[in-house]
Amino acid sequence: MSADNLVEISNLNFAYGKRAILKGIDMSIPRGKVVAIMGGSGCGKTTLLRQIGGQIKPTAGEVRVDGQVMHELDRDGLYKMRHRMGMLFQFGALFTDMSVFDNVAFQMREHTDLPENVIRDLVLMKLHAVGLRGARHLLPAELSGGMARRVALARAISLDPMLMMYDEPFAGLDPISLGVIGNLIRRLTDTLGITSIIVTHDVQESLKIVDYVYFVSEGLVVAHGTSEEMRQSDLPFVHQFVHGEMDGPVPFQYPATDYREDLMKGALHV
Repeated sequence: MSADNLVEISNLNFAYGKRAILKGIDMSIPRGKVVAIMGGSGCGKTTLLRQIGGQIKPTAGEVRVDGQVMHELDRDGLYKMRHRMGMLFQFGALFTDMSVFDNVAFQMREHTDLPENVIRDLVLMKLHAVGLRGARHLLPAELSGGMARRVALARAISLDPMLMMYDEPFAGLDPISLGVIGNLIRRLTDTLGITSIIVTHDVQESLKIVDYVYFVSEGLVVAHGTSEEMRQSDLPFVHQFVHGEMDGPVPFQYPATDYREDLMKGALHV
């Protein structure tokens, strides 16, 4: 494994029973960079995040994080590794009966022996970083969607992870909140020196902030490169995805018999 890469995925295969999800994935995630994994629904993007986090084991191949093969770690080793990871779930997944402050403090209280006065200072620091120090007494139900996502981000970085993973961080956000979250991901990655992996459908916002992109289709990496290379790509799948075209390698019509034949069958029964 190259010392320059925090995550290396080699010939990764995974299946649910006989249904293959990942079919020989190879990826390298450099330290301190923002890397996006893009593709249509059901192509295996979130499954990749679960493999990196050690939630599921590969059918074949391996995922190495900081030099360690995830599926070879024992229970203690896996938990120790996870303490060095942060995860921003698609809709934040905040604890609804806890205040903003207590949501961000949760991991510190669970996984460290820090005194409460130190935890208070650290929580305020994390909330300040996402612009919500003044909202620390609010409950999740009192937050907008964008604010909730920012609180979840503050919680995800509460233990200063080496790796941050984002599962659809832009989903359901208005244009202002979407831009704020994108800028925060880029700024926190650079400021804290962490490595960030973003699974997303939001092509245009992601291409503004990422260093590298992998496109996945039907469990395979079909293209990869820098943001500019992906914008200029003439590969049909990438061009369709980047430009949001209705038809292409991903067809608009679900497979069906010939339309004229269907109409004729109906006419014969009239």
